[in-house]
Amino acid sequence: MTTKRRGRNDGSISPRTNGTWRAQVSINGRRISYGAQTKIECQQWIRKTLHTADERVESKDPTITVSEFMANWLDTARISLRPKTTLNYAWIIRQKINPLIGNLKLTDLNLIRVERFYTDLLNKGNGPRLVRHTHAVLHRALERAVRYDLLYKNPTHGATLPRYSPPEMKVLDEAQVNQFLMSARSSPYIALYHLAIVTGMRQGEIYGLTWDDLHWHTGELQVRRQAVSTSGGGWNFSEPKTRFGTRIIKLGESTLRVLQAHKDRQQSQIFLAGSRWQKNNLIFPSAAGTPLNKSNMRKDFNRMLEAAGLPHIRFHDLRHTAASLMMNHQVPILVASRRLGHSKPSVTLDIYSHLYQESQNDVAKLLDELVTSVPVEMPKVLAETEPQKFL
Repeated sequence: MTTKRRGRNDGSISPRTNGTWRAQVSINGRRISYGAQTKIECQQWIRKTLHTADERVESKDPTITVSEFMANWLDTARISLRPKTTLNYAWIIRQKINPLIGNLKLTDLNLIRVERFYTDLLNKGNGPRLVRHTHAVLHRALERAVRYDLLYKNPTHGATLPRYSPPEMKVLDEAQVNQFLMSARSSPYIALYHLAIVTGMRQGEIYGLTWDDLHWHTGELQVRRQAVSTSGGGWNFSEPKTRFGTRIIKLGESTLRVLQAHKDRQQSQIFLAGSRWQKNNLIFPSAAGTPLNKSNMRKDFNRMLEAAGLPHIRFHDLRHTAASLMMNHQVPILVASRRLGHSKPSVTLDIYSHLYQESQNDVAKLLDELVTSVPVEMPKVLAETEPQKFL
């Protein structure tokens, strides 16, 4: 009698000549057999064995620790990661993963231990968003460990994560934008603030701009790279966040005048720097010609907000402000998406759909005004007649 197959990796059962039964399963490349008096016992054994194997996380190298593997993984993964992503991953590994589970062996990691790790992070004051970021890094690394055959399965699968609700988006309205720019008119960063509001560019993209990217005769600004800070305090230039981040943004005449005045002032800056000036041709350089220090700009940004009597927002919220202004003026979603450098219009809708909802009243009013108002004469009520008789 032939062996009954239960499916790939699902075990098999076959009768023996002496009237007993034999079951076999393959676990991690190793075949295991079991003999029993009945077929039912073999079925129960297979289910139990496969369930036990599914719960185990085996490592072919029982000595390697979590921190050792994470270091090796990141060293290999960095060739396919953006510099900023590599820095973020390295910080999470160094500050969050290694201090709590870095000394554990991979064989000690299971779902219970992983969830306890996330709970420990929360108890130490880390927010839900950071815990979820940490999970993403650990999950990605251990997926590679499975591919390397270092682990039988990824112990982060099925982990319960803390709920995270993104903070309410803060934007400036039109009056507040003008109020802010008036307050910041004497700031050395006024041109930067102005450009951020009218373009919605990301901070790194603005820092990576050179004067060669600005075409004065057409009023076009070419976004083709971003500045990314390194762990050593330096800077790298890389491509924008997505391939759609490489784009051309049309600038208005007032923005071009602001940039021209900024360029004129920069000549004095170059003269004062003398031999310290680094010829990077940046539109928004530091006093030495290098990319701006984010901390210095952030301090000035906060001072300008306070001086204008405006609520505190992040610099990145100027990008949201630009999107809000476009939505409020019914700029087509495709146009807004391309200006912001999103990969597709659906991304823009996902982020700013609430702004479109808020503008529905304006749209209703606009369409109501476009349609000629014609007095409506209510139809007369028909007099009651005798019911129609059917023969």
